[in-house]
Amino acid sequence: MASIDSGAGLANATIQQRLAPVRLFYDFLREEGLRESNPVGRGRYTTGRRNSGQQRGLVPRRTKLPWIPGEQQWLRVLEVAKREPVRNRVMLALAYDAALRREALCSLRTDDVDPAHHMLRIRAETTKNRLERVVPYSASTGVLLSDYLAHRARISRARGPLFLSASRRNHAPPLSLWTWSKVVRKLAPASGVERFPRTPLGTCV
Repeated sequence: MASIDSGAGLANATIQQRLAPVRLFYDFLREEGLRESNPVGRGRYTTGRRNSGQQRGLVPRRTKLPWIPGEQQWLRVLEVAKREPVRNRVMLALAYDAALRREALCSLRTDDVDPAHHMLRIRAETTKNRLERVVPYSASTGVLLSDYLAHRARISRARGPLFLSASRRNHAPPLSLWTWSKVVRKLAPASGVERFPRTPLGTCV
């Protein structure tokens, strides 16, 4: 633990975790009739708002916003991505256009794509909220996708998973999450954007 005079404090998430057993302990004391109230509130702490109808939490719960690459950083990533195989380029483009997590991206199937209308179906079982949605993708992504579908037909003509492995050792099975993560991790140092794999896109692609 950091010393009191070190100038370093605990992260907000850590404080929230440590408050949980204290809150439960006071719940126990109330059930036993040893206390009338629990001083460690469960509600949301909203600065500047009173009488909101919710119990006020003891410590504000802070949500850390994700880091997002700037314009020049994106351009460096895209410059490196130009040298990638067409499968990786279209995956990167679809992930960007449709804001896809890597699970949703790698789980796409051939019948999820509507090339005529540039639409993509994201199935409910691959989303966080378990809700299906249909999203558009750009015309430039459509050109890449058309090239990839022609390439995919040379690997397998079977309908099913959209993105397939093209390696000689593991030819034609669905692309795994870990393989795609390796692709993203390789782009980061090559482009000089070291934090890229930890972006919302990097965690989902």
